[in-house]
Amino acid sequence: MSSRQIGTATLDVVVADITTLRVDAIVNAANASLLGGGGVDGAIHRAAGPDLLAECRTLKGCETGDAKITKGYKLPASHVIHAVGPVWHGGRSGEDEALASCYRGALMLCQAHGLVSIAFPAISTGVYGFPAARAAPIAVGSVIEVLKDAPVVTAVTFCCFSQPSADLHRLALARALPLV
Repeated sequence: MSSRQIGTATLDVVVADITTLRVDAIVNAANASLLGGGGVDGAIHRAAGPDLLAECRTLKGCETGDAKITKGYKLPASHVIHAVGPVWHGGRSGEDEALASCYRGALMLCQAHGLVSIAFPAISTGVYGFPAARAAPIAVGSVIEVLKDAPVVTAVTFCCFSQPSADLHRLALARALPLV
């Protein structure tokens, strides 16, 4: 079983289409413009409808490592948190910290907006080229670290696009929170 508990929060790993999840917030692996793109970003914009793009235009972009929140519009999720992950440049350009910052920022937005459940994609592991085996422990570790500062969040889902990605997240979760 991949479910783990930390405090009042349950952490899960699933292979699914993030646009179908019924959670308070899904995280969009966005580009800096926040105006849509390929992969998860494009899928979320298509599923949410044109009102998402209209709201994103008002946000005036987002810096790498940061996150901004919008409504979910036609999505089952009531909100979308747009996190801009780093493009991989070999690991010596602050990519690890920028990736961790995406996860921390998203959870703090949930805390600030009273959102109890969130689903994350594997940020930056697609077209941005961040090695998935390196990204999964950063994702899991960052979430575990910040949950103490986001007590309103009680359900975190790592929503992976493939079984290999899910396996990496499950392994990272098992290593970070071993069953006793």
